[in-house]
Amino acid sequence: MGKQWLWLSLLIVVLDQASKIWAQTVLPSGTIVVTQWFNLALAYNYGAAWSFLADAGGWQRWVLALIALGVSGYLIWWLWRLPAHERVLAPALSLILGGAVGNLIDRVYLGYVVDFVQWHYWGSWYFPTFNIADVGITIGAVALLVLGFFTPDDKEDKKDAS
Repeated sequence: MGKQWLWLSLLIVVLDQASKIWAQTVLPSGTIVVTQWFNLALAYNYGAAWSFLADAGGWQRWVLALIALGVSGYLIWWLWRLPAHERVLAPALSLILGGAVGNLIDRVYLGYVVDFVQWHYWGSWYFPTFNIADVGITIGAVALLVLGFFTPDDKEDKKDAS
């Protein structure tokens, strides 16, 4: 069953929260330049992805937290009911769940999400700063897209068999 993959969600949450504690301890004094295209730089995101709604006045904290809580509950329910043969869908959902919970913890306890991974290239062009939870969500979402595009639809298979 999919619930056997909940350890992956827990791993993402633990790695995410530990890395954010580290970032808040080490990075307030400035940016650590790792390569000419990669930095570790502390940032606080008061909004959603790419700081969407960051300047909304504060209400977004609780709305985004409620959305994350609802999505997390739904993902747990889905994982609990998932058949054992879903060996790609289950880890994908678990990665998304772990990321959602990691960012939810920040949003509820801090009022913002801690980000610290910064990619940049072409002079001053920077990809939005992100964290381990965001990586889990992204990898899980890409896996869901790949499954959606490259997994045959059971209904079409049954029509072909008729």
